[in-house]
Amino acid sequence: MTDTIDTDQLSELMGFAHKLADAAARDTLPLFRNLESVENKLSHGFDPVTPADRDAETAIRALIENHYPSHAITGEEFANKSGDAFEWVIDPIDGTRAFMSGIPTWGTLIGLNFEGQPVLGLMDQPFTQERFFAAQGQGAQLRHIETQTPIATRPCATLDNAVLATTSPDLFADTPGEALWQKVCGQAKLTRYGGDCYNYALLALGQVDLVMEQGLKDVDIQPLIKIVEEAGGIVTDWQGGPAHAGGTAIACGDKSLHEKLLALLTS
Repeated sequence: MTDTIDTDQLSELMGFAHKLADAAARDTLPLFRNLESVENKLSHGFDPVTPADRDAETAIRALIENHYPSHAITGEEFANKSGDAFEWVIDPIDGTRAFMSGIPTWGTLIGLNFEGQPVLGLMDQPFTQERFFAAQGQGAQLRHIETQTPIATRPCATLDNAVLATTSPDLFADTPGEALWQKVCGQAKLTRYGGDCYNYALLALGQVDLVMEQGLKDVDIQPLIKIVEEAGGIVTDWQGGPAHAGGTAIACGDKSLHEKLLALLTS
């Protein structure tokens, strides 16, 4: 799969992903803690979208169209565009609820798939000036202000020693997955809520051991997969299969923990 992309090409595409993140930040940062309006996409329930979401995705799409017009684009706010073997996956603000609440745990997600498989990913938190990114075979990195360092997950082989993170317990309430969540949550050493995409970045950084979620869209998870994997972790659905289509996801920093968790979930 990825052996058809040489190192120079992948590095060029990674550099372009950074330019996309810079462009998105020019639209998101001025509105963070300065929003005048929030729209609801749903007639029943609440799914917020802000001008920052739409403006950032518009800026990203324009750059892709200009530099790589043959590439496909899958985004959160606008219709998908078909293309060649390369597909950019965009969530301009993952964690819009955090964004509208002034909480800096949202992020801009930018991923690239080749022939349907993730090959690079980037999560940018421009307010804290943290950018987590990774390309296939090149390791995971954190760029903070002017410093860039490799990052790696930490060892944690058992659930009773694990720090577990998820965005909200509401993800599981009154769903078939609630009992499984309660089982995992009840055995973890510590459970933390909030975070959205930031949880996966913290896992890659070696601060969190396990992220468990359901109800994900493809744009919520695909850009994060390479960051976790290149840091030494693993991301699958709750059955151990690929997670990039969305739905359920478990991310573990230690693959031994992942094996034990799958056994627990499928028992």
